[in-house]
This record gives sequence, C-alpha cells and structure tokens, in this order.
Amino acid sequence: MPSATPTAQSATASRPLAEPTVLPRYLALAYIALIVYASLHPFSGWRDPGLSPIFFLTAGWPRYWTAFDLATNVLAYLPLGFFLTLTLRRQPGRWTPACAALLLGALLSLGLECAQSWLPSRVASNLDLACNTMGTGLGALLTFWHGERFFAGVARLHQRLLAPSRHAELGLTLIGLWLLTQLSPETFLFGAGDLRHLLDITPPLPYAAPSFFALETGIVVCNTLAIGLITRALLADRRSSYLALTFFFALALLIRTLAAAVLVGPLNALAWLTPGAALGLMGGGALLTIMLLLPAPLRFALAGLALMAGTVLVNVTPPNPYSAAALATWRQGHFLNFNGLTRLVASLWPFVALPCLTLLGRRH
Repeated sequence: MPSATPTAQSATASRPLAEPTVLPRYLALAYIALIVYASLHPFSGWRDPGLSPIFFLTAGWPRYWTAFDLATNVLAYLPLGFFLTLTLRRQPGRWTPACAALLLGALLSLGLECAQSWLPSRVASNLDLACNTMGTGLGALLTFWHGERFFAGVARLHQRLLAPSRHAELGLTLIGLWLLTQLSPETFLFGAGDLRHLLDITPPLPYAAPSFFALETGIVVCNTLAIGLITRALLADRRSSYLALTFFFALALLIRTLAAAVLVGPLNALAWLTPGAALGLMGGGALLTIMLLLPAPLRFALAGLALMAGTVLVNVTPPNPYSAAALATWRQGHFLNFNGLTRLVASLWPFVALPCLTLLGRRH
C-alpha cells in the first residue's frame, strides 16, 4: 500500500481531532455547581412550608418582579444551554443535543425552584422557571450559530499552545474558576482558601500595620507563584510562557479592578492596590520568572508548596479595618447571591487545585 504524500499528511495533521476537546463537559459541570449554589444560597433556615413543593407552578403571576430579575434569570442559564448542547453534540440527530440540553436545564431549574420552597430567604416562582428554561433554550440555539466553530478554534489553540496532557481541559477550567474569584472585592488580592467565614473562625492574630503588611505581601507572593506555575504547566512552549503569563495576570488585575468599580464604586476601583499587594506582585513576579527556568517536576512541587503556604497565610491574616470600612457602605442588593458564590469558590479553590495539580504533574 503506498504511503501518504507529504501534502496529504500535512492536511491530515492540520484537521481538528474527531473529539477535539472535552472542555464543554468540564464547563457544564462547573456551571451546574455554580447555579446550584447561587440558587440555594445561603443554605440556612430550612423549614417545611406546609405546601406542595410544586405549588408555585399554578400560583399565577408573581406579585413582585423586576426587569433586572427577568434578564438575570434568562442570562444565567444561557451558558448552561450552550455548554450542555456542546457536551451532548455526539448524540444522533441534528436537534437531539439542543432538545436534551433544554430538558436538562428545565429539570435543573424545576428542582431548584422546588428546593427554594423550603428556604425562607428565597421565593419559588414559575416566572423564574420560565425564564431559566428560555435562557437554556437560547444557549442551545446559540451553538448552531457559533458553538462548533468556537470550540473548533479552542481545539486548534489547544493543539498549538497547550501541553499534551489528558487533563489540560481540567486545568483550563480550574484557571477559569480562579479568575472568577477575582470578582469578589472582599478577598485579599489573589488570596484563596479562606475558611473562616465558612467555619466561623476568629483570626488568631490581631491587626497591626507592620505584620499585616508582611502577611499581605506573603499572600500575594505565594499565590502569584502558585497560579503562575499551574498556568505554566498547561503551556507547551516555554518561550511563549512569559508573554502568556504576563497577559494572564494583567487580565486578572483588570477583572479585579472592574469588579470593584462596578460592585463597590468607581472610587474603590484600585482599592486592591495596597503597599503589600504592590510589593507582593513585584516580588512574586520576580521569583516566578526564575522558577519558570526550573525542571517541570520541581515546578510542580514548588507550586504545591506555594499553594499550601498561601492558604495558611490567608487564614491567619486579620482583616484590614480600612478595607472593612470601605466595604461597609457596599449595598450588595442584587449581587448578594453572586458575591456569596464568588466567596465560596475562592474559599474552596486551593483544595480543588491541589489534586488537580497532582493530575497535571503525572505526565512528568
């Protein structure tokens, strides 16, 4: 049998893989977890209302609603429909993935609305169910226009930029969740793993300006090293990793700045830029530049150590009274559930990142 010509081989190599990426699956699972938490936050005060959990289906038009609520309920489920349809795209039939995604999104919304019947702080609503279902449907339809094209591009970037690892998509999802944590103005810059508000723990150290400065610097340094080395583990080319990491951290700081400006106020847009944070960024960036030259197994070990050290520092650092005073005027309003969600992700992120880091390092 004659061998393929170089032109044919080149064309074959340039085509996307038959199963280009499992990233939609990871994104769908992560997004479902975020929706469940945001819908049932704050998970307290459960009680039996004495009514059927599906009573809201025939309750008529809700008395209190706003255009903001309607738009939020539609937009919140739109990415879910998009990710679910792409996850199910291998199912037979042109419309089967979209219909299945619509059904799954509607069932998820129905289950969460029923669960909200037992929460005094939440109100089960047939209008919310309708908006959530509509959002899922719009997301499913969106895949017919841009879904396959978008993730085909993602697959090409994966082959060109990312390291040849079975868990690269899992790492990308992890990095995306870390960027989500930067939307919370209450956390330390790049800080994650704070369990004190979840476990009602009092900080062991009293506030003092010199010690707080040192601890905050250490938090930023450790987390810069950890997230930088984890991101480097996903990249295939060392030569382009410096530029990629520079862009990545600039994006994280931009997200932090815009989130503070929108959620708290324009005057607090750069509240994160404290002396400790500035020194931590410079020190962490300098150390990261050197550590990128180390062998891969050593980089993974240092990433794990930095991740654990940063988590410990976050939990022993007392709150900054000046930041607390600035946040005291913050009226969360519509963003109450969103802020609770970002704080939860920030609290749990290092404990999810550590086993994921182990998986990423197995190929080395």
